[in-house]
Amino acid sequence: MASVTSKNAYGRSGGDGSPAYADGTPKTLEDAPLVRGNLSFHDVTEMVAVHTEKKTPIGWWLAFGAALTGLGIMGLAIAYLVWNGPGVWGLTNPVFWGWAIVNFVFWVGIGHAGTLISAVLFLFRQKWRTSINRAAEAMTLFAVACALVFPTFHVGRVWVIYYTLPIPNQMAMWPQFKSPLLWDVFAVSIYGTVSLLFWYVGLIPDLATIRDRAAKAGKMLRARILGFFSLGWTGSNRAWRHYERAYLLLAGLATPLVLSVHSVVSFDFAVSIVPGWHTTIFPPYFVAGAIFSGFAMVVTLMVVARKVFGIENLITIDHLEKMNIIILVTGTVVGFAYITEFFMAWYSQVEFEQFAFANRAFGPYAWAYWTMMSCNLIFPQVFWVKKFRRSIPIMFAISITTNIGMWFERFVITITSLHRDFLPSSWDYYTPTIWDVLLFVGTFGLFFTLFLLFLRFVPMVAIAEVKGVMPQADPHFYHHAGDGHGGDGHPAHELADYQRDAFAQSASPVPTDSDADGVPDDRPAPVDGDDRS
Repeated sequence: MASVTSKNAYGRSGGDGSPAYADGTPKTLEDAPLVRGNLSFHDVTEMVAVHTEKKTPIGWWLAFGAALTGLGIMGLAIAYLVWNGPGVWGLTNPVFWGWAIVNFVFWVGIGHAGTLISAVLFLFRQKWRTSINRAAEAMTLFAVACALVFPTFHVGRVWVIYYTLPIPNQMAMWPQFKSPLLWDVFAVSIYGTVSLLFWYVGLIPDLATIRDRAAKAGKMLRARILGFFSLGWTGSNRAWRHYERAYLLLAGLATPLVLSVHSVVSFDFAVSIVPGWHTTIFPPYFVAGAIFSGFAMVVTLMVVARKVFGIENLITIDHLEKMNIIILVTGTVVGFAYITEFFMAWYSQVEFEQFAFANRAFGPYAWAYWTMMSCNLIFPQVFWVKKFRRSIPIMFAISITTNIGMWFERFVITITSLHRDFLPSSWDYYTPTIWDVLLFVGTFGLFFTLFLLFLRFVPMVAIAEVKGVMPQADPHFYHHAGDGHGGDGHPAHELADYQRDAFAQSASPVPTDSDADGVPDDRPAPVDGDDRS
């Protein structure tokens, strides 16, 4: 069987076989090939695995050094916080919740897209998820790790944080199960655990692939390490059946978490009686916002990664466009929620609610509110235009402004509802300190440190899953020309242009038999006593 070398796969220009009608009109986004460049199975393996095997490039070291600097800043901020206590933050009376809760909700939201792409889209059989699900799942895990920094250290005496768990202790203290803060402990820890299992199970076939490549290259230590983590994967029919069953079960477990985790996080606010928080719209509003910010972060990371690592034929502009459509939809839902909050404050005729929302839009923090509205509702509307949805600079800029806006959303919800309470003599203007800022900046160092390690040592694209959505994965693909249907003029029996291109480069040519004796022309004629047919 012929195959194309990885060098050719990287160097192809054009010829990606985008399906089009006879008059040249492009077909719908759903008709576009999920893998461009007429790649073979070998090409896909080579394009992804080579980045885990080659010498570490200098650019990666520079980026890793910058990320480690941020991680060091986080370590410094945590050490100072633990030594001196939460008083080093800008918390005041009445703003007892500041950047810690804002950043916690922000990072939990960032982690939502990974589970939605991996689990929900898998259950809905959305094949386009296969090129981006691995990186999105990794992003989920790293974002949850960043989120856990804030509730862990805001308690003050972090060395007795086990008091938050229902286990016996020397103080005979027991958690308050009526508190949504305790619900967070269970919701986020379960979410992180299931996401880790889901990500790892999906990795097993690809870890076995690079294990076998390492063994073939004579790198036995690397092969043994990868062999340990690939759990003895053989690729047998039995292994695949068990794998697919486990993956489906984990997807079923993870799907409810997409809705439940950020709903529980929203209860931190919604179950209180603080004007601006006490509203039933928060659970769906927070879930939509989490998906919105999560997809924006995936776009931010994938736009850069696909270019740097040369995998634009695997993570195509069509993948990015579909994510931009989801950003447009969820951004519009979030904007609708903003407007609904104002309507409900007016309709309720509760003067405290009305004041809370008027204070958001026109009070001391109006600059934060209108930044939020611009970034989350107005800017994403450019994605109604297809040209802008497929423009790399525009989508990258919108993905950045989206997460800026989503951070400001959490800031507006938290701070503006607290800084002017029922007693005007207590009103104050909240301002973060340098230690608030350093800890937040440091969590980006943690995130990018983990993400860069992932890009360097783990296949960033799900090799086995991508192969499963390629034309060559069709069991009849290589026999299409001789199945009795090809060439009969029926459109359902004809390969698309991009499939024909892949067939031509991957399939062995059909042998000729000019005399119709059943023996190909390139085989010698049978001799006496030879009964071969």
